[in-house]
Amino acid sequence: MKKVKILLSITIILFTSYNIYSQALTSIQIDSIVKLAMESNQHAGLAVAVVKDGEVVHSKGYGLASLKSGIKVDNHTRFSIASNSKAFTSAALAILVDEGIIDWNDKVVDHIPEFKMYDNYVTSNFTIIDLLTHRSGLDLGAGDLMWIPDGNNFTVNDVITSFQYQKPISDFRTKYDYDNLLYIVAGEIIARKSGMSWSEFIETRIMKPLKMDESAGTLQRLNSIENTAKPHSYVDGEFVQVHEFDATMAAAAAGIYSSVDDLSRWMIMQLNDGALTDSTNLISKKNHSKMWKPYTNRGFTTVGTPPYNTHFYGYGLGWGIRDVAGYIKLSHTGGMPGMLSQTILIPQLKMGVVVLTNADPGGYSFISIPNLIVDSYISVDSVDWIGRMTSAIANRESEGDSVVTQVWETVKKAKTKHLNFDNYIGTFSDDWFGDMIIWKDGKDLWIKSERSPKLKGKMSYYQANTFAIRWDYRDMECDAFASFTLDKEGKAVSFTMEGISPNIDFSFDFQHLNLIRKN
Repeated sequence: MKKVKILLSITIILFTSYNIYSQALTSIQIDSIVKLAMESNQHAGLAVAVVKDGEVVHSKGYGLASLKSGIKVDNHTRFSIASNSKAFTSAALAILVDEGIIDWNDKVVDHIPEFKMYDNYVTSNFTIIDLLTHRSGLDLGAGDLMWIPDGNNFTVNDVITSFQYQKPISDFRTKYDYDNLLYIVAGEIIARKSGMSWSEFIETRIMKPLKMDESAGTLQRLNSIENTAKPHSYVDGEFVQVHEFDATMAAAAAGIYSSVDDLSRWMIMQLNDGALTDSTNLISKKNHSKMWKPYTNRGFTTVGTPPYNTHFYGYGLGWGIRDVAGYIKLSHTGGMPGMLSQTILIPQLKMGVVVLTNADPGGYSFISIPNLIVDSYISVDSVDWIGRMTSAIANRESEGDSVVTQVWETVKKAKTKHLNFDNYIGTFSDDWFGDMIIWKDGKDLWIKSERSPKLKGKMSYYQANTFAIRWDYRDMECDAFASFTLDKEGKAVSFTMEGISPNIDFSFDFQHLNLIRKN
């Protein structure tokens, strides 16, 4: 801990001196930032690229692509960019709009007739723009259990017909709640209108013209698995290499693998308003500007707070949008098991930065490093981003550990003599998630999802009519409660679920399930 405090103090001194002169950081200074970030928290590897005025001014890898192999990261190492893929989906749709094949305001049902939302009005009026702007009325991460964890057998068609079974939490187009599944639907529109899969379209119509030769729509489509970063995370308190996530079904939301070398070209094109060269556009300026318009309000204030003095925060088409120190900032983060990333663009400065990491939480370096780099370009008073993120992680983990520890302590002390486990055995079904089966193995109850095999685990009695489930899947923190409703004979007729840890990823949306006994 003393070492971390010393490093963070050095960080403050370094960046205060940088900002006095309002200078953009040099490559040597970026190296120093990365070194401090990696020494302050547990990391595997990361890569950073910065572009300015159409040129790459920094592109470099640091640390290890794999703790097992010891292979080092360079600027050509491919990482999962996760939800940074969403901007590629909106760019692909912009190309189809340019070609007159679709319009941004087309109704989804005109292209996917079987698409059905929770309400007839919403179904008939849901547009392509609505697919991209997280204003559907559904809850945060609604339905994400259809693709997380991977290894399940849900299909795009299952996704398309699932929304009718979800319950809205707000009125249509009135509130921001992040949604991955609707980007999957957007990808299906691209596939149906182009005659190519989403990945084929992205690779052919975007990556090829940009010479992003090291990138692909999914991990499985990379031209080589060499020089590919492996994910790392804490599993039951130990920092280890975890399994690579197969995001094929959700590729349009989170599938792309890329390097910072390739993403530099992507950022330069974006900062050139969609232009490939002075005479050739990948996307027309008109439709490129559509993607950088804030459609969904996420926050507004008339009085900004120093040093950034932010007044608004919105969401465009695959981009978060806000003002910082008088500049417009476009950004997006991405997260997969053991992989975290961020892209930031400052259009007025023709400047962009991307950071890819293969460790979770990795000191939240995907936040601290790009923010420090951007701060130097927009000349704000220095913020100790490394210290801020280190504290955020410590507080988050302390809170989560406390809750989780208390739950399992309660389980250890729980009395079960009054329970008849046979009353809980059976098959229970949810309208969109399908069947979950509970059975007894010896003295223990077990549960598994029929369609998502990694969700299998032992059930331990907690209290009242609630059990705590420890899943066999350990790559992410996702243990859950199952709370039962009993009939007058004491037999379980239904149950609901929720995550145990307050730090559970929102995509484990157990709380949206309503499992009713089938037999």
